[in-house]
Amino acid sequence: MRATVVAAAVVLAASVPATASAATPECTGLAGVRIPASVISLPTSGGLVTAASVTGESCRVDADLYPVDPAAPAIKLRVALPRVWNHKALMFGGGGYNGTIPDVAANVPFGPADRPAPLARGYATFASDSGHQQNPASPPSLDGSFGTNDEALVNFAAGDALKKTRDASLFLIRRAYGATPAEVFFAGGSTGGREALVVAQRWPAAFDGVISAYPAWNNLAEILDLGYLAQVLSRPGAFPGPAKQTLVYDSVIRACDGRDGVTDGVVSNPGCRFDPRLLRCPGGADTGPSCLSDAQIGAVTAMSSPFRWPYRIASGETQYPGFPFLSGADMRTPFLGFGTTAPAAPMPVTSGYGMQYWDQWVKYFLTRDPGRNGLDIDPRRPGEWLGRISALSLVEDRNNADLRPFARAGGKLILLHGAADELVSPYSTSDYYSRVRSVAGPSLTDAFLRYYVVPGANHASFGTPAFAAGWDSLSALERWVDTGRAPADQVVTDLAHQRTRPLCAYPGWPRYRGGDPAAAASFACVR
Repeated sequence: MRATVVAAAVVLAASVPATASAATPECTGLAGVRIPASVISLPTSGGLVTAASVTGESCRVDADLYPVDPAAPAIKLRVALPRVWNHKALMFGGGGYNGTIPDVAANVPFGPADRPAPLARGYATFASDSGHQQNPASPPSLDGSFGTNDEALVNFAAGDALKKTRDASLFLIRRAYGATPAEVFFAGGSTGGREALVVAQRWPAAFDGVISAYPAWNNLAEILDLGYLAQVLSRPGAFPGPAKQTLVYDSVIRACDGRDGVTDGVVSNPGCRFDPRLLRCPGGADTGPSCLSDAQIGAVTAMSSPFRWPYRIASGETQYPGFPFLSGADMRTPFLGFGTTAPAAPMPVTSGYGMQYWDQWVKYFLTRDPGRNGLDIDPRRPGEWLGRISALSLVEDRNNADLRPFARAGGKLILLHGAADELVSPYSTSDYYSRVRSVAGPSLTDAFLRYYVVPGANHASFGTPAFAAGWDSLSALERWVDTGRAPADQVVTDLAHQRTRPLCAYPGWPRYRGGDPAAAASFACVR
């Protein structure tokens, strides 16, 4: 929606009674309000506000959306209504297998440290658990047990819960303020980044602007790669422990860091790739932490290489491009990468996040047998499970990169990824961007989409990354939606090291040209 619509909403807000003012929401009176199924565009049994209370400068509203299948769990959602509303709304995406409601008072992914979060800016914010509740005994975002129910699976994997949550939340926002939001945005990273692309594709007029960070958009394709890597890392002697993971990371940094013109701990030149055979132990045997055995070299190479499966699946996907471990991916965060122990049966919680994700998927999505050992399924030769994999690909990898309806509806998309991501491959996001550009054409793509790869940034700024990215993407998106002025000459801040870099539109990257190496002005975007 354009700025004229914002102005119209302000006029509407001024006309409503004081008891339902657009500046001060009705709060406690929302408790017990029923949400009609008719206000939700996808099938539900309606919903109910289970709680509403004033929390600081906002009203927190919790609600349940009831399923069609009585055996399916409800969608639990939360809406935060600021006391002073800016007539806009923003939905947050989730992470991993979801199962909990994201923090509606949080910032957007890779958000700035010097600007308020959306709720504090006056946005009405909302989110949901995507239609299932995580077992508290499971590691965060790693409970896939809901996948045994078809409605719950589609709510999560196909994104149906996103539109249901959006429709119900806007109903509550209208009920609270007596006005409809002039603009609605979406922001998410990882699974939430995939969800951001899902809403742009499936419901092109539902959101005016979308921020998609490190998106796991081709979820099933990545899962197949993770399953293959779980088998590789479980082989005798193949797993490189944390000391060897650090050895590889440090070696990559030494080899690639200076190729962008400055030695600063950040690999910016995307063309550098380290050869792990340079770390080979004498004779190829494991002789200690200062070298890699042949089996470990094979494992590191597999993690960093494309995985292709020799069969057709319904989505048309044929590969996953691998991870940038030999190009600067952050191996100092084992939980998101290799893990601290090798995959095994049962799958240890100390194995890598992706290996645990695969194990849950095999148990509850693929075989629907909780007793199944994930290492028993070979993604290269799935045998009796090929048909199920193909069917799931239509649910989990339904992003076809045709965002032309979203663009024609006036939608704007900011796509972000860290070049050092150890859990979701930036190569995959670059592939998605290329597909969008191929479908929509360069001119239309440039009119609605900006894609940035941030050197040194890892997955969700986990741990202490080489570059802890912070950028006010929300303000950039607002300007683009309101005025048509696309982001240009943007600067990203390293929140951990007090330095800045130019934010280069893909395929550009920042090269040092002289001056203060902590200042963005000392770098130029090159290709």
